[in-house]
Parts: sequence; structure tokens; C-alpha cells
Amino acid sequence: MVATAGEAERLYALNVSGVEIQVVVSGVGAVAAALATQAALSASSYDLTISAGIGGAFEGSGLTVGGVALACEIVQADLGAWDGSSFLPLSALGLEVAAGNTGRFACWPASLSLGVPCGPFITVSSVTGSVAGAAELLRRVPGALVEGMEGAGVAHAALLAGVPVAEVRGISNFVGLRDRAAWRISEALAGLDTGLRRVLECLAESE
Repeated sequence: MVATAGEAERLYALNVSGVEIQVVVSGVGAVAAALATQAALSASSYDLTISAGIGGAFEGSGLTVGGVALACEIVQADLGAWDGSSFLPLSALGLEVAAGNTGRFACWPASLSLGVPCGPFITVSSVTGSVAGAAELLRRVPGALVEGMEGAGVAHAALLAGVPVAEVRGISNFVGLRDRAAWRISEALAGLDTGLRRVLECLAESE
């Protein structure tokens, strides 16, 4: 599942022995991603759903632009309520997005070592554009590696369908002050290709 045609373009040629791959362009954001994932999972049977694309890395994560990271957990970090200046996640409100789930989705294959940095990924509805905003997200999700806009939507649909989920993102920029000119899209897409190959090779070996 990828958000844009640009992110999908080079993935159509992705070939890993023993794995049948379908690339679906969902559109941007968690809602579009959830609906597209639900439609795909209803139409056929799959062993794994992957949310793939480019994303921003958090400063201090150890990631570099052009690198790649794998999610051990996907957190829908802006779903909750503001109480004055304090943000309350769903867990603090006693609410769930699905039975037993408060917007934190465990990922496959978080327990495996693929030689790719692995940690929590954050899903937001709006890309962060300030240092303060990045710091607030890290306060909510300590150790977060990457920010994206679709992962939690894909994960929610996969959870309801009973299909494992993974998220892989190539790093195009750092989260914080928005400097579109500094983004490195081609390098991030190359990193994404590398990360996806490792995940799919692991999937093939597990079959």
C-alpha cells in the first residue's frame, strides 16, 4: 500500500523469488489508506500487508536521509483530545479504534533482525512543520523513528481483516521545520526499495 503514484512507480518492478506482490496506490492519509487496504483485502487472500513509502525521520533517531527503517509498532499519534495544553491519547480517554486497540498497532516482523533500523512509527494527519511539534510527538511516543501519514490506516484495516501488517519507509527528510527543497525523494525511494526487498525475502523464507 503506497500513497502516491510516484512512490509506487519503481515498486512495480520489485521481484522477490517465492513472493507474489500486488502494489496498490491508496491516496494520501490514513482514511484513504484504510479504505484502499480494506478493499484489497476483501478482494483476495494475502499473507502480509505492507504500508510503504517515504517519510521523515526524527532527529536523534540515528537515521540518515536516503536510509530506510522498519516499524515495530505503528502509533496513530494525533488521535485523542486536547485538555488545555495537554494532549490525551485514546488510552487516557478509555477509548478504542477497534476492540482492544487504542491506536497502537504491533507490526510484523518486529522481532526479527533484518539489518534495518526498527522502532515505533508515528502516523499523523498533517506533516509536522516545527521543532516544537516534533518534540511533542516524541514526548507522546518516546523513541519514535519515523513520521508518515498512512501507516495506522493500513494497520487498522489489516487488523480487522486478520492479516499481519508491516510499515517500511525510505527517509526523505527530518521531522521539524519544513524545508521542501532539502527533501531527497530519489534517495528515499532507493532506500525504500532496499528495505522492502529485505522484508519480502524474510517473508519468503518463513513460508
